[in-house]
Amino acid sequence: MAAITSDLEVEVRRPRRSVVVGVLLVVWVAAYFVLRGIDTLVLGGQETTSLHRWLTDHRDDVGQGNAFFDAIRIVVDHFVVLLQNVISQPSFDRPVPVIGWLGVVAISAYCAWALGNWKVAVLTAAGLGFVGLQGLWQESMDTLALTVAAVLLSLLVAIPLGIWAGLSNRAFRVATLALDLMQTLPTFVYLAPLTLFFAIGPAAATIATLIYAAPPAVRLTAHAIRSVPPESVEAARSLGSTRGQTLLKVLLPMSRSTVVVGINQTIMAALSMVTVAALIDAPGLGQTVLKALQTLDVGVAFNAGLAIVVIAIVLDRVTTAAGDRPWRTASVRRKVLLGAGAVAVLVAVWFSRTYVWAAEFPSDVNVGSRIAVVASDVTAWVQDVFGGFTYGVRDAVTIGLLNPLEGLLTGSPWWLVSAVVVALALLLGGWRGAVPAAVCLVLLVATGVWQDSMVTLASTLLATVVVVAVGLALGVWAGRNHRVDTWIRPVLDAGQTMPPFVYLVPFLALFGTSRFTAIAAAVVFAVPVTTKIVADGIKAVPVATVEAANSVGSSAWQVISKVQLPVARRAITLAVNQGLIYVLSMVVVGGLVGAGALGYDVAAGFAQSELYGKGLAAGLAIVLLGVMLDRITQAAARRTQNFQGFQGRGDKR
Repeated sequence: MAAITSDLEVEVRRPRRSVVVGVLLVVWVAAYFVLRGIDTLVLGGQETTSLHRWLTDHRDDVGQGNAFFDAIRIVVDHFVVLLQNVISQPSFDRPVPVIGWLGVVAISAYCAWALGNWKVAVLTAAGLGFVGLQGLWQESMDTLALTVAAVLLSLLVAIPLGIWAGLSNRAFRVATLALDLMQTLPTFVYLAPLTLFFAIGPAAATIATLIYAAPPAVRLTAHAIRSVPPESVEAARSLGSTRGQTLLKVLLPMSRSTVVVGINQTIMAALSMVTVAALIDAPGLGQTVLKALQTLDVGVAFNAGLAIVVIAIVLDRVTTAAGDRPWRTASVRRKVLLGAGAVAVLVAVWFSRTYVWAAEFPSDVNVGSRIAVVASDVTAWVQDVFGGFTYGVRDAVTIGLLNPLEGLLTGSPWWLVSAVVVALALLLGGWRGAVPAAVCLVLLVATGVWQDSMVTLASTLLATVVVVAVGLALGVWAGRNHRVDTWIRPVLDAGQTMPPFVYLVPFLALFGTSRFTAIAAAVVFAVPVTTKIVADGIKAVPVATVEAANSVGSSAWQVISKVQLPVARRAITLAVNQGLIYVLSMVVVGGLVGAGALGYDVAAGFAQSELYGKGLAAGLAIVLLGVMLDRITQAAARRTQNFQGFQGRGDKR
């Protein structure tokens, strides 16, 4: 008893972690005013270091002339070109593709019907018809061809790896580590290194897309295989089934719905990456959006962004319907209808190969130009009517919050910032957070883009604070109210299907080109995932625990603050982790609309050959920031879980 009392006294006397963090931040601010401007590692926009120049000079030494990389590039490039010849580009001495618009719509609607239902088929036909009416048929088909190529190649690798990880514990542990790293990296990061091996062009864009899109399929396939009840596997083996038969007859059929969800997520990730890959000359809608953003043409950007959203919705609905469809043999009536539908599709394909009107989408009705004009007019009206307010909000946040935070990070000596970050990592996550943070900070200094990294970090931290605040409020509301959750969940799901480029367009209209534009887009981009994780954490709190709090007269606020939030602390920490990663991804993309810093460095590296090395170093810096923030928050989550476990053991004792 005396020992227990002594332990409790030590625990009571130990200062709260929040107090220590506050003292550390106060000391940092005080030191900033004394040491401001010393060892800040400033580097101008066109300035480069010896490392940057060395990377630029030797960029052709890595992949150029290498038979292995050249073979991969040629195969992938031919595959992409083949798909483009089939559905989007004039080919084989014809002024139109092999299958014209009518054939593409018919095939797509038929596949949607066969995999899902007639409602999804109608949505597919209407969606593709709409992008054609926008005057973006060829660009949309280029995007679709690139997406299909990347997804097929990705699944060829991801599904076998997922099955292997599902069957082998060792492979699962290795895959988990690799996937955790891959899913912390923003889309920009994949582009620069791959151009070293495969040069700028569709091949590099496709390979970057398949690498970025593979993790969801691997992870969810492995999870599905490992979630199959052991009794089912044992029953199959007791009947003499081999490992292959057990896999094909038991594990994969019982994992079908989860595997399809993984395919769905892979398709969404691929579409997102394909649009961003326009920076390395990927064809399609991404090019249209990129050029419009560079010229600040909001109308054209909105029209192309709307087409991307439509394609994303169609692909999402088709794969979701395929996953929801019951696993059973089709009825005779359905088989007859599918056969008749196949005949109708063949007729439509024949028309599209024979007649120009069925091959080349009619241009008589071009609603895209009208949409662009309306979007431009609405933008001008919003800026005239609300410009004082929106620009005032932008300036107030920039001057009052962003500039001081950015000044603190960029004006402090690099070693002081590093010491503070490592100390914070140690306080929040222990040595598991401090060691990776220290390594990443040292490497950040070595990249030569320290100042731009701190500018990006400032925007990321500010946006994350807003994301966590909004996500907590919405997540608690949805977690406590089933009706709210029912209404808000589809909106959040839809928000997660849209590529990052799309989010920039409306905020560019509202706030112009600025760092705040990227922050606002990052908030909207990251809130859905944060809200869903918090809501799921709140719903996972045992009902008995909440009822016990209510029975002693606790108010709603007391139940939330004293019971639900503490119990859901791990879910909230995970929400912060995911919010940080999503925010960093969008803040980097925001370099295209005035956010500058690392995102601009990467984009400038593609546009100006003399800055290629600096862009590559900036890509590495983005990786290091992502890994550092992820490791710190992950370590904090583990520490929170261990602390809760200690509390539980103490209560039991």
